[in-house]
Amino acid sequence: MIMAQQSVVNQYAPFTTQTVMEFVKTLSIFDHPNKLIVKEIGDGNLNLVFQLVELETNRSIIVKQALPYAKVVGESWPLSLNRAKIESESLRMTARVVPNLVPHVLHTDHELACTVMEDLSDHHILRTELISNQHYPLLAQHIGYYVAQTSFATSDFALHPFVKKELVQKFTNPDLCKITEDLVFTDPFFDHPTNDFPHELRHAVETIWADEDLLTEVGLLKFQFLTHAEALLHGDLHTGSIFVTEQSTKVIDPEFAFFGPIGFDLGQFFANIILNTLSKLATTDRQAIVSDLLRAMEQTWITFAQEFTKLWDESNHEIYTNVPGILPRFLLKVWTDAIGFAGCEIIRRTIGLAHVADLDTIEDFHIQIEIKERALQLGADLIKSRTHLYSLGHFIQRIKGALRS
Repeated sequence: MIMAQQSVVNQYAPFTTQTVMEFVKTLSIFDHPNKLIVKEIGDGNLNLVFQLVELETNRSIIVKQALPYAKVVGESWPLSLNRAKIESESLRMTARVVPNLVPHVLHTDHELACTVMEDLSDHHILRTELISNQHYPLLAQHIGYYVAQTSFATSDFALHPFVKKELVQKFTNPDLCKITEDLVFTDPFFDHPTNDFPHELRHAVETIWADEDLLTEVGLLKFQFLTHAEALLHGDLHTGSIFVTEQSTKVIDPEFAFFGPIGFDLGQFFANIILNTLSKLATTDRQAIVSDLLRAMEQTWITFAQEFTKLWDESNHEIYTNVPGILPRFLLKVWTDAIGFAGCEIIRRTIGLAHVADLDTIEDFHIQIEIKERALQLGADLIKSRTHLYSLGHFIQRIKGALRS
């Protein structure tokens, strides 16, 4: 880690372009720290993000700083600055097992709630690329490998129980988990003021709210999220948290990291791919694109299961992993969890506080409403039928049904 000199900025305050430059000058990162260009580039909901470029070498870095409140709402929604520490520690821990799949951390300052990391300007935001119908053939393999490696390495299968429990404490993340508990599992399923949807969608939304079988299953999924500390998760693994090139995938922004059910990260990724797949119904030439997206989900799970099985066979420290029936039962739990969590994410991204551009940028409003109705129906279906969709084939067929109906 690069050590800081005496910081010009030594007490927490939100950075400005001037103060972030002063801060970076105290670090031994640039050869010419007096010749920097600074630009605020963050458009997220919770943080400040700055890019600093050294003029003589064109070398650049990113400085991310947590705000003591949700940027999207303002100071009426306070948040702990500890999430910056959790994010940086998660990136460092993840880099131990998948160094090529996360940005490199250069420096952290817990007092200032900031992380200095490599600039990924040569990469593209996956969500934007998928909306533009771009295809990345290595994406699914990379994400499946990422989830398998990071989840196994932080699970009871790989760690001494004392180490695992210490990590659970270290990554306790109540503020950010509460956001997920509310915005993913609670608010969209009730008439809550944070929900956001057009009047034309209200009948479909009220159908969700009135479905007691659905609410029962969502409640059970929320309880699993609250209590199943299986492994260290990214916690917010959507397509806006993934940067890509043809050969590279980088998973960013793990400030929601905590110990939870392994299927949650997979479910979030699946859901955002499904939402993009549904959005292709608004295009005329969609068959090949949809096929690529469906194959991406298939390959993600196949890679995850293969890599997790390999680690299970070679690196486990739990005696019960030698019992033949344990692994298939555990993988089935991860699979059904992932499907259920995907359903919750699909619904919340359609009618909750935070939407996705995949659906909201569909120009024809009537088509947009139709696709959002299908999204709600599919999300509810996946939640309620998750324990019966035993295979990839059943899962993909259910999605294809939503595309055809």
